[in-house]
Amino acid sequence: MEVALRANRGLVFMRRMPCLLLGTCLWLTMGIIADAAGNSSSNSSSLPPSLRPSAVTIGSLFTRDSVIGKAVRPAIQAAIDDVNFDLSVLAGTQLKLLDYDTNCSGFLGTVEALQLMENDVVVAIGPQSSGIAHVISHVVNELHVPLLSFGATDPTLSPLQYPYFIRTTQSDSFQMYAIADLVERYEWREVIAIFVDDDYGRGGVSVLGDALAKKRSKISYKAAFTPGAPEIAIKELLIGVNNMESRVYVVHVNPDSGLEIFRIANNLGMMAAGYVWIVTDWLPSALDLSETVDADMMNLLQGVIALRHYTPDTSKKKSFLSRWKSLKFTTTATPNSYALYAYDSVWLAARALDTFLSEGGNISFSDDAKLIGLNRSRLSLSTLRVFDGGTRLLQILLTMNFTGLSGEIQFDPDRDLIHPAMDVLNIGGTGTRRIGYWSNYSGLSVVPPETLYDKPPNRSASSQNLHDVIWPGEMTSKPRGWVFPNNGKPLQIGVPNRVSYKQYVAKDKNPPGVKGFCIDIFEAALKLLPYPVPHEYILFGDGKGNPIYSDLVYGVAQNKFDAAVGDITIVTNRTKIVDFTQPYMESGLVVVVPVKEEKSSPWAFLKPFTVPMWCVTGAFFLFVGFVVWILEHRLNEEFRGSPRRQLITIFWFSFSTMFFSHRENTVSTLGRLVLIIWLFVVLIINSSYTASLTSILTVQQLTSGIEGIDSLISSSDRIGIQEGSFARNYLIDELNIVESRLVTLKSQEDYAIALEKGSKGGGVSAIVDELPYIDIFLASTNCAFRTVGQEFTRSGWGFAFQRDSPLAVDLSTAILQLSENGELQRIHDKWLTQTQCSAQVDESEDNRLSLSSFWGLFLICGIACFLALTCFCCKIFLQYRRFSPETGEPEIEIEPASARRPVRTTSFKDLMGFVDKKEAEIKHMLKRKSSEEKRQANQCSDEHSLHSSA
Repeated sequence: MEVALRANRGLVFMRRMPCLLLGTCLWLTMGIIADAAGNSSSNSSSLPPSLRPSAVTIGSLFTRDSVIGKAVRPAIQAAIDDVNFDLSVLAGTQLKLLDYDTNCSGFLGTVEALQLMENDVVVAIGPQSSGIAHVISHVVNELHVPLLSFGATDPTLSPLQYPYFIRTTQSDSFQMYAIADLVERYEWREVIAIFVDDDYGRGGVSVLGDALAKKRSKISYKAAFTPGAPEIAIKELLIGVNNMESRVYVVHVNPDSGLEIFRIANNLGMMAAGYVWIVTDWLPSALDLSETVDADMMNLLQGVIALRHYTPDTSKKKSFLSRWKSLKFTTTATPNSYALYAYDSVWLAARALDTFLSEGGNISFSDDAKLIGLNRSRLSLSTLRVFDGGTRLLQILLTMNFTGLSGEIQFDPDRDLIHPAMDVLNIGGTGTRRIGYWSNYSGLSVVPPETLYDKPPNRSASSQNLHDVIWPGEMTSKPRGWVFPNNGKPLQIGVPNRVSYKQYVAKDKNPPGVKGFCIDIFEAALKLLPYPVPHEYILFGDGKGNPIYSDLVYGVAQNKFDAAVGDITIVTNRTKIVDFTQPYMESGLVVVVPVKEEKSSPWAFLKPFTVPMWCVTGAFFLFVGFVVWILEHRLNEEFRGSPRRQLITIFWFSFSTMFFSHRENTVSTLGRLVLIIWLFVVLIINSSYTASLTSILTVQQLTSGIEGIDSLISSSDRIGIQEGSFARNYLIDELNIVESRLVTLKSQEDYAIALEKGSKGGGVSAIVDELPYIDIFLASTNCAFRTVGQEFTRSGWGFAFQRDSPLAVDLSTAILQLSENGELQRIHDKWLTQTQCSAQVDESEDNRLSLSSFWGLFLICGIACFLALTCFCCKIFLQYRRFSPETGEPEIEIEPASARRPVRTTSFKDLMGFVDKKEAEIKHMLKRKSSEEKRQANQCSDEHSLHSSA
């Protein structure tokens, strides 16, 4: 882009070459006179691009007799002198200054700005007023003259609207975000903004509101006064804000009139303990101008927190401060931050002009076609001319990068100075004390901002630190930041005037006029607060029926009540308009139905188990008995005998284990293992059977088919709800139940009558209400009714306050303390100790035990039996292979061609006979067979020896 601009500039130069040659001739005859007059613009307009003009004119706009103007005027003049003295900048070209006084007037400031532009200035320094900057920015936009403002801090001065406006100081948006961080650190929720009603004040407060909103805080009231307002107007304004709840004041005014606010506030007693005053940079700008501040003035400012533009303590800055008193036009002891920004603004213009001229830029002006037609006007607006190189100079200004008195001068894409930072000051005693810093990079800290730029940004709450603050009234503890409005009225608290369930809240003839569980909780919580809360209770409702609680909550939102105390359920719609405290009691909607005692059945003993469970259990009794008989038959005489006797033993042993009364002893290891596992299974089955049968014999049956909220929705039965409860809207809006099915009931007696009648008899089949009410209702009816299903909503009861009320937060903390110290439970026992209904409502089918609950036990038992039988069969097989009968058995010899091999045949009957033999006989037979085999082997050995000898 820069290359293209240079090419275009070269093309324009070639086209203007004849005119420049003619201008050169004229210059030879008239240039000396023009140079003596100092008309730099006419000189440069005819100079060849290889030569620089002898002088360049810039202008300044500010109010000389003001807090900022007194510091800025010597700083600007010193910068002009330093630039002209420094041969490395604008070599051969003098920087001349035209100084115009705006006289603290928007109108006069605009006129002065127009007069300044008539002198063909290439850069304008100023103004200090944001209001004048808005007007002048339109002029410089048209004339292409960059405007470097060291004091117009209004955030609404946008580069999109005013492209030739460059802010060489920090925007007010940054100090407003610093204030928001302060409010968040000290956990305040609301502030009152006191500001001057002009562009400067309105723009800053607007950004403050946005910044606080991001921190979940807000401006509760905007107290604006007109510029130059009389003392009586400011006094009335402060009296008004003093009657409000918030005690955190943000003051954003002009430095020339701001101190008057604190003088009046001190007379009104608003600088005492409990107040918080946060001021923007206007106050340090005024205090920094003198080495010693008036003691009376400092007494007015004790405990105030102030923000000041942060400027690093460099050697260049220290050198400038050391020669401040010797500068021309100096009337103050020390400069403020605006003086440093003004000094850097001149140097910024000088460095940019040096670059502009080095690139071959030409200082020339041309008539504005839009103003030529205005010659008929006496204002001579046609004398205002357009700076031809203004666009290029603007680009150079935005790319400059150097270190000035105020720090690094470089602009970000939004045309703000990089690394904005603030000093956080605390005024106390006879001066100010720096308690920390704020930077847009890492927020609040106690170390200089430049030490944090090389580290990753850290905005965590633990890293936002400041030194201790001495607050108004010489308090070291953090002020609460709010009080009850000073209007002579106690807190107006709405209380529902109930006609049922008066244990929770009810009217009382004695003070304070109400009583109940909820009232005791509220009063106990108030006692834990570190400050008194004057309040009075106002009954809500006519006493003939329960009031509509949503209307009570809406009354709090509409400022009819300051708060609402009672059995108020926290639901979504209500949280949108009020703030609730921490729930002090859990709640939820449940379904209540009538029940009846079940008549006993002669076959009730079969109900604990399902049919498959009975079948599998019986089969396992027989199977385990058969397995134990197999394992014990060869060893245990009690399991031997005739087939009839053995069959009876199997059946007897199997079912006698149910009662652990089997008389047969087990002697085999495998049999004992199987029996131990089976007895464990029998123990579990017996216990489960007993528990299930007990439940079935004592159960109560429902008089309807409603088993919970799902079956209630699918039915067409009528449903009872409590008068004034949120349950009506919930059932209609959330569960889509037709409103005609709902029946409003006023009292506990109405509950019982409606349930006894039933839906067909003009009553209801079920009642939907909150659990705390239902607990009292069930206890009062001797458990004649029961709840079915689970709670289908989860909520709680809390106290309602107006939005953003700090009392809601403090009371939430107090409620948690009541819960931790046991006071909440003691109040509950005082009002709500009732007999609990322990019997359960269920159906017999729900209590029947199925195979799915016990298949694991049966699987373990079956595996044990299988393993035992496997071990037994392996043992029998090995013994049978070693067994050889004493009596001869027929042998069949098969003679193949190669050899002969005898084969012994065995029948199944012989195998069964072997298995049926006693273990002792088998062992005796195997022992005798082993002895015979050894004897035969010895004989064969002797015969073989004799044969060998022969």
